[in-house]
Amino acid sequence: MTQAQNSEKYTCERVLEVKPWHSPGLVSVKLTRSPGFEFIAGQFARIGLPSTPGADAPDLWRAYSMVSHPEDDYLEFLSVTVPDGQFSPKLAQLSANDCLWVEKAPFGFLTLERFTAAHTLWLICTGTGLSAYLPMLRDTATWTQFKKVVLVHGVRTEDELAYRDWLQSLAQSNEQFIYLPVTSRQRWPGSDLPASRITTAYKNQQLQHVVGEPFEPESARVMLCGNPEMVTEMRALLAEVGFAAGRRGNPGSLAVENYW
Repeated sequence: MTQAQNSEKYTCERVLEVKPWHSPGLVSVKLTRSPGFEFIAGQFARIGLPSTPGADAPDLWRAYSMVSHPEDDYLEFLSVTVPDGQFSPKLAQLSANDCLWVEKAPFGFLTLERFTAAHTLWLICTGTGLSAYLPMLRDTATWTQFKKVVLVHGVRTEDELAYRDWLQSLAQSNEQFIYLPVTSRQRWPGSDLPASRITTAYKNQQLQHVVGEPFEPESARVMLCGNPEMVTEMRALLAEVGFAAGRRGNPGSLAVENYW
């Protein structure tokens, strides 16, 4: 495939900022956005880098959900660096004005269009799976479609709670929103939950108790994004009480992102 053909599929966007978080290797990457790149909150993009420094075309591609909102004039991604990975260390080492390639078409169906209105929306994620939900929380449609929105973010330690200050501020200013961090290796000071995995907190009814809401498909909708083991186990647990993905015109009560 020629460079001209490649350019029909992706654009070179310039890095604006690489922001490290408290947890080593956890970074946010902010870059320019092509005017023609349109997406829905919850979707992801394939971003590319060359495996050889100085190359003028990417050959390494990974999928990352947009942290930024569809109306922002920039793109933002959250990444955790895998020390021996091919892609994430290169991403974390980018500097301002470096090129990061973005495919012109977004992907994914983890969007609120999958659901009809309901009382409670559970946004359940681990690690960088949080990315898909952040633009939804900035969308006015979210707050009209659901009376209560619960974000459950599972991480190992408090330092991995990216965007925590913004989420805590939103929870304080918006009575419809509940921010529920779940840390597995240490109890977060002030948390109503012990150190636990999300799946354990669900099975022990701790999530339901703290939020004061049951998991019932008649009144709730659930999204899952993050670690494949968590997604698989939670999907099976929720299926036991009647949650199901939409099919053949039925919007369903469960949506899952499988790009990992």
